[in-house]
Amino acid sequence: MTSSPAGPRRRPAKTPARTSPASSSATPRSTAPATTAAAPEPAPAPAAVPVAQVVVGPPIGRIPVVDVFPVAEAGRFPAKAVVGEAFPVRATVFREGHDAVAATAVLLDPDGRVHQCAPMVDVAPGLDRYEARLQPDRTGLWSFRVEGWSDPYATWAHDASIKVEAGIDVELMLAEGARLLARAADRAGEDAMSEHGAQTLREAVAALRDTHRFPGERLAWALSPHVREALAREPLRDQVSASPEYPLVVDRPLALYGSWYELFPRSHGAVWDDRAQEWRSGTLRTAAEQIPRIAAMGFDVVYLTPVHPIGVTNRKGRNNSLGALPGDPGSPYAIGSKDGGHDAIEPTLGTFDDFDAFVARAREHGMEVALDIALQCSPDHPWVAEHPEWFTTRVDGSIAYAENPPKKYQDIYPLNFDNDPAGLYAEVRRVLQVWIDHGVTLFRVDNPHTKPLDFWQWLLADVAKDHPDVIFLSEAFTRPAMMQTLAKVGFHQSYTYFTWRHTKSEVSEYLAEVSGDQGAWMRPAFWPTTHDILPPYLQGAGGQTWAVRAVLAAFGSPTWGIYSGYELLENVPRPGADEQIDNEKYELKPRDWSLADHLGIADLLARLNQIRREHPALQQLRNLRVHPTSDDATVAFSRHLAAEHSPTGRASTVVVVVSLDPWNVREGMVDLDLAAFGLPPHGPVAAHDVLRDEHYEWGPQVYVRIDPAERPAHVVVLEHA
Repeated sequence: MTSSPAGPRRRPAKTPARTSPASSSATPRSTAPATTAAAPEPAPAPAAVPVAQVVVGPPIGRIPVVDVFPVAEAGRFPAKAVVGEAFPVRATVFREGHDAVAATAVLLDPDGRVHQCAPMVDVAPGLDRYEARLQPDRTGLWSFRVEGWSDPYATWAHDASIKVEAGIDVELMLAEGARLLARAADRAGEDAMSEHGAQTLREAVAALRDTHRFPGERLAWALSPHVREALAREPLRDQVSASPEYPLVVDRPLALYGSWYELFPRSHGAVWDDRAQEWRSGTLRTAAEQIPRIAAMGFDVVYLTPVHPIGVTNRKGRNNSLGALPGDPGSPYAIGSKDGGHDAIEPTLGTFDDFDAFVARAREHGMEVALDIALQCSPDHPWVAEHPEWFTTRVDGSIAYAENPPKKYQDIYPLNFDNDPAGLYAEVRRVLQVWIDHGVTLFRVDNPHTKPLDFWQWLLADVAKDHPDVIFLSEAFTRPAMMQTLAKVGFHQSYTYFTWRHTKSEVSEYLAEVSGDQGAWMRPAFWPTTHDILPPYLQGAGGQTWAVRAVLAAFGSPTWGIYSGYELLENVPRPGADEQIDNEKYELKPRDWSLADHLGIADLLARLNQIRREHPALQQLRNLRVHPTSDDATVAFSRHLAAEHSPTGRASTVVVVVSLDPWNVREGMVDLDLAAFGLPPHGPVAAHDVLRDEHYEWGPQVYVRIDPAERPAHVVVLEHA
């Protein structure tokens, strides 16, 4: 049972603060105590104001740590990761003078305990930019920080190498090195270093103090790989300075990696009624008969469009026509009738027992059920009569219907979140609970960008408090700022502009964009088509074109999905619109699935999902690299996962080479940085094309040839020793 959102709420420890639903602003989560002082007395000039009185945040440390990533608005919004995901942490770390510095990324679990300390690598020499990857192992609200520190050994090693070779202060430098390594070795008694490492350092100390050896030999002992390895594992850190701790929400893996299959349940099992001369709707029971077919293609989520009662007033007819004919079922997005609203099921689909049976069958086949949530109403929705304050009333007394001029949606009333936020918020939360109680674990949210962001921040946090496994997908094809902020306030996944990216430059740039820094908050879901969108690239196109887009979607993002009918290449647009003709939103659309066997797309989809499951690199987001190609229609990219971050304990590297030209043979060269994969930089490397089960030897430059009549792409696994 959910309490009223306007009332007091119990908050678990370390949970980000929530605002009252009636409030229009959120309170930032404090990450460190602010240093403030009373206002200074008037001074004759700014130079007379003490420095301490203008510090408005945490004071800078002895070793400055700045520009920490991933941090949004000083930690107001938490960064995101999933269990087992190796996510990058970066910071700029430097100091005065010439002494060496280093940095460590520290991950703290939901109980505040240190889970991982990862040494950071200088990824931009000369710019003091350091990076490491951290890897949480369970869900919850974690945190992380970056520690900068002075590295006395690195400073001494640099100076001693120069001075001893030049014969300057030789004995002094060796003596200082002996004292430094002795200090490091003494930590063994404090359980800070293994006894083996301590013994290695003691031997180096003895060598440095052995005046019977040549100075170069003594120095070599202290600079040996064994000494460097011991200090890399247990570094001697001086003047450690930590950044504030920043929040990190860790979700279950399905929030990042999974494959979705969308269907309108009423179309599956629809039959023609000769007596009534009209189609009779399929049901949740007949739709459940499709689950084995969908599972056989390897999908993880079966996603249902709204299953609620459909309004009669201003019901739309076929292809969005204004006048519905007898037998037209109406749009399932015009929610609400005398049979109920968002917490009810359209009677022609069945009952809650039928819905429960659908969920149970999906789970039997290893899939979860997602439900479309559209927060809008038909004029017949019970809320219209019971809560007119939840809508916008015009001057003439009528309720405003939805518009996106020149488009009009007379069958839909938008909700107004300003008149009674507490009441409306509580009702939406109650509705979600109804479906959660019936086994729904994912929600695809229709047009969330048309609702207030503070509403979503409150709602998603409240659901997460009670049901942390529930996942929300944002269907917001809108401006980047809105899409990214929806992700920051709590949406786990987001639809993307991938559907409209078709040229080499568009695809390459977009792959790099969504897998880059914004991946710390916005997890992309790639869909080649939706029930609303048939992009120009696929209109009238054949199977090769649809195969190309499936490959790009399946490997370009860890989460991807298809709309039912993709297997049948439904490629005819409605005149004047980039969507399918005879759109399923407005009519029943039974399909002959036996035709899919002849087209081959279903087999391809199954193989793509199988490859994704077999190779851990394809289950990550922020590990994608675009590679140069000589052909203007060929895109190449890779996903690499280092052995220490892989669940198999072995490195995983997959290179995808796709021709965007579905009509002509394309050939050219692909440039690969093999060293970045931990492979011999000049090759040769064993390469296995898992899409065609072919074996090659690849080097840093690879010749590729793609005939669209034979294959849509190369999907090549590089073999690690």
